[in-house]
Amino acid sequence: MSTKKLLFVSPRFLFPLDQGGRIRTVNILRHLKSREKFEIVLASPAPCGAAARYADEIARACHRFISWPESAVGTLRKALLLPHALPVTVAADRSTTGAARIADEIGRGIDLVLADFPHAVPLLPAQLPPAAIFTHNVEAEIFERHATTAAGLRRRIWHDQGKKMRRFEGAALRRFDTVIAVSKRDADALSTRYGLPRVAVIDTGVDLDFFSVTPEPPDNPGEAGGMAVFSGAMDSRSNIDGVRFLLREVWPLVVRQRPEARALIVGRNPPADLVNEAVARGYAWEFTGYVEDVRTHTARGHVFVIPLRVGSGTRIKAFEAMAAGRAVVSTALGIEGLDVEPGTHFLQADQPLDFAEAMLRLLNDGALRRKFATAARARVEERFSWGRVARQFEDILFATIQRPGRVEDRVFDRKAGRP
Repeated sequence: MSTKKLLFVSPRFLFPLDQGGRIRTVNILRHLKSREKFEIVLASPAPCGAAARYADEIARACHRFISWPESAVGTLRKALLLPHALPVTVAADRSTTGAARIADEIGRGIDLVLADFPHAVPLLPAQLPPAAIFTHNVEAEIFERHATTAAGLRRRIWHDQGKKMRRFEGAALRRFDTVIAVSKRDADALSTRYGLPRVAVIDTGVDLDFFSVTPEPPDNPGEAGGMAVFSGAMDSRSNIDGVRFLLREVWPLVVRQRPEARALIVGRNPPADLVNEAVARGYAWEFTGYVEDVRTHTARGHVFVIPLRVGSGTRIKAFEAMAAGRAVVSTALGIEGLDVEPGTHFLQADQPLDFAEAMLRLLNDGALRRKFATAARARVEERFSWGRVARQFEDILFATIQRPGRVEDRVFDRKAGRP
């Protein structure tokens, strides 16, 4: 079989690997490249000097990189884009220069165009060769979930943006021969919402060599202490909401029984008001800001927590913690779409009291922590290496090229609403 030319279009620069979407995309691209069945052209905006700074990492993910200047998207620009027909997050990613470079590349001959997120769609020309889109989330669902937790003007804004995203997301996904989802749950949701006839599914993966099992920290939690760790970009609204829930509603219940308990929040750009609130409450919380390597921080924890209440897609952080040998407490949404079982591979809790009690159970019982950690590590070893996920992805891409509009394996077919 001859090598196929793949144009991968991302609306955002993929480096550093400090977000779940970037981690997922880059690991798949690296494994696809190593299998040598695709010549990969990666197209994305790039901040000034970033292409040179990350040249080695880019070269591991693609054969050639084309880019255009990345526009700054500040609060003022987002506010000015609120009246736009497109959702703010999509309108902000448009680029006439980027669209021109992508059209030029397609004009030179491409076997398959692969868009990363619906936000890449405004960068694509009206006429496409065989094309697939990689959806890391149900985008409209994120807005809808934010609207349920917000109040006042913020709730109205989230509701309005959610309506725009539903219109845009449905129209965008229907342009493609294949839609690729990150879980069966997302595939079902996308198919039902938008009447999509062909949605293929891949698993979420984890780098099992990079995230090897690490021993617990030497400072045993004892009767009063213990460390809980959360990791995630702290300029993400979903993560901010989750950590605020942990701070205000869960943590008071934890320190009532373990007054020396500590929390470590690992991730870039933590909001100052959240940091200050933890200090004002007298909690032993540490916010790291951006870190080069999350593993050293995860290793400091006795339990890993995922207190998320809004968002969509799947959380790679869950598998990373499990691979590193940490017992996990998560809301149902925090573990959504991942093929692991509550009570076997992690403890699930959604209400503040339940979440606190699950954390306390693990902090009080080292044998129980080890039981969950061992079962979870075995599960990700069995099913969720990035190499295995990349092979799933590769099969879907070749099926799209060979028979546009039809993927035979792992597809959820919805005849209603077929475009």
